Amino acid sequence: MSFYRNRYFLSGMLLILLGLQFRRVESFVLNERSTRFVAKMTNTPLVDNSTTLGSIFEPVTPVPRKRVTPPRWLGLSMIAFGCVITFHSFVIPRHREG
Repeated sequence: MSFYRNRYFLSGMLLILLGLQFRRVESFVLNERSTRFVAKMTNTPLVDNSTTLGSIFEPVTPVPRKRVTPPRWLGLSMIAFGCVITFHSFVIPRHREG
């Protein structure tokens, strides 16, 4: 698959829009399935069962949900990188079929 100017333009625009979204969001909450996946990959327990009370009340604990706070620089870097890719798409020569 070759990258022509319309694909560069689309990639850049998507990065810009995704960067704007990350700039607008302070934090987001993962669903239960994603939280369990992150806990499994990082080898961290979902519930602290270090106490006797924690192990007794484990079945009645609420559904675990992880809150993720993206760093402030992430949105700006995505916007900047998206602008560079979008501007680069204007410089690429047009692809001619045939």
